[in-house]
Amino acid sequence: MTNNSSKKSKILIIGVTGSLGFDLAKASVGASHPTFGLVRDSAFSDPNKSEKLQFLSNAGVTLLKGSLQDEDSLIEAIKKVDVVICSIPSQHVLDQKLLIQAIKLAGCIKRFIPSEFGLDPDKSQVADLDYSFYSKKAEIRRLIEAEHIPYTYICCNFFMRFLLPSLVQPGLKSPPRDKVTIYGDGTIKGVFVKESDVAAFTVCTVDDPRSLNKALYLRPPGNVYSMNELMEIWETKIGKELQKTCITEQELLEKIKETPYPDCMEMVFIYSAFVKGDQTYYDIESSNGVEGTQLYPQVTYTTISEYLDTLL
Repeated sequence: MTNNSSKKSKILIIGVTGSLGFDLAKASVGASHPTFGLVRDSAFSDPNKSEKLQFLSNAGVTLLKGSLQDEDSLIEAIKKVDVVICSIPSQHVLDQKLLIQAIKLAGCIKRFIPSEFGLDPDKSQVADLDYSFYSKKAEIRRLIEAEHIPYTYICCNFFMRFLLPSLVQPGLKSPPRDKVTIYGDGTIKGVFVKESDVAAFTVCTVDDPRSLNKALYLRPPGNVYSMNELMEIWETKIGKELQKTCITEQELLEKIKETPYPDCMEMVFIYSAFVKGDQTYYDIESSNGVEGTQLYPQVTYTTISEYLDTLL
């Protein structure tokens, strides 16, 4: 790979006003990629979004008007670039179907990174209680593969801004300093990565043949902890032992069933991260995957312990 920006892939990012999309755009520009953002007309009149768009424009991002519902605008934007990264919210993941069709019609894209950025959806069926959260992402995978579109899937597990701010205590806005609930036996390890770090790893894949048509798994050593270990770290930081109550796997599943959608999803994610436990131990090579921190040791990342320091 070269540092000459003229030979770096041109990247189109869809969802640049979202939290991850904004970080992706900044990481792309920071890595000297010619960067484009597809933006809805309405975003320019939204105060919060327009502020982000102005920042990105000043940073060198070329903003293109269009939407995932307008095939002509998609094809026009796609033809300007080499790589497409989509970072729309998970509840809209099926909106990528027209985008995939546009990528196929344009015929110029050498890599598509769809909006996954979570657990591996092929491994994450949560007892049929996730309201197709993961199966919809798997459906998009199958469509990409059926159309023979070059891809990289980013399996980053969980963003730090989910679950960790409350120390995995639903309903709380900040970590408790007196008592906590432990789910399962507390020994299953979950993985959490800061969004800006996910963006940095993602942009590294763009011109790297080692990650083409593979899943990039992000499991940084400093970001893999069980609930018991999380509590120990927090107790050390606050200098106090927490009172602990345990909820069994079956009790958690019952709570999920009793809680209406979408309020139940926080508990679904807790189940996925700290009870089911299939995200930490499997062999990624057998899953056609590569380990992000091994491929890109140059990427510095925020550890869970460092993140918890910001919550003190």
